[in-house]
Amino acid sequence: MNVAFIGMGTMGAAMALNILKARHPVTVYNRTRERENPVVKAGARSAGSPQEAARDAEIVVVCVSDTPDVEAVVLGADGVIQGAQPGAIVVDMSTISPSATRRMAAQLAEKGIRMLDAPVSGGSEGAQKGTLTIMVGGEADTVAQAMPVLSAMGKSITHVGPIGAGQLTKAINQVIISGVYLAVAEGMALGLKAGLDMEKVVQSLAGGAAGSWVLNYRAANMIKNDYPLGFRVRLHRKDLAIAMEAARELGVFLPATALVEQIENGLIAQGFGDEDVSAVARVIRNSSGL
Repeated sequence: MNVAFIGMGTMGAAMALNILKARHPVTVYNRTRERENPVVKAGARSAGSPQEAARDAEIVVVCVSDTPDVEAVVLGADGVIQGAQPGAIVVDMSTISPSATRRMAAQLAEKGIRMLDAPVSGGSEGAQKGTLTIMVGGEADTVAQAMPVLSAMGKSITHVGPIGAGQLTKAINQVIISGVYLAVAEGMALGLKAGLDMEKVVQSLAGGAAGSWVLNYRAANMIKNDYPLGFRVRLHRKDLAIAMEAARELGVFLPATALVEQIENGLIAQGFGDEDVSAVARVIRNSSGL
């Protein structure tokens, strides 16, 4: 299938490379043009705009930072909607507002262009390995048609409901993991203050009910107080804002999520917004005298 891929960030470039490895022709576009280079060197073609990238594409994948970015890429003057042909499928793998997703899908439908919202979980490691969890909203036949491309990027792909359902599922994902990050940070601080061998502690916990992806892959960051990039604090904070907006609309009380949101606000204000989300442990460590 001819694929256009828009957004060559930490996740997008790796995802586009995996589509190439699956032998789909890929055309790429990124606002910062040099970020296209690794994918172009691997065999992709570079386009001058989202409109140009979408022109001959059966599938247009979008993976950018926030709702306004997706709206500009998809609906802008040189956006996907200007170049995509009727019958093409826009697969938005960004994490954005569910209501904005539904509005964009309706505008695309007027031009005969279909849309899926397919946000992901699994971090930069999952993007590189092609093992992302993908939560897909949209029509079942559209999901089936896009599956060869989705399966090049993800290991667990679930059609969760109509358009917008993927974004709501991702919001739930971010709500849950925010609490897990905070709980693991608290547990690591408790063990460090007690003088325990934390490598053995993590090994022990991983085999029981406390076991989690965060414990397995991010507890070491919290123990070392070093937070190399996996998923940026500022992007996770953006995702929590989306979740909190949905919670307000639905009348749902999210106290733990609100606390993590405020912790991340503080980290961003202190200049740690581009560190990995596990940097929430900075606040727990500092407050614990570590």
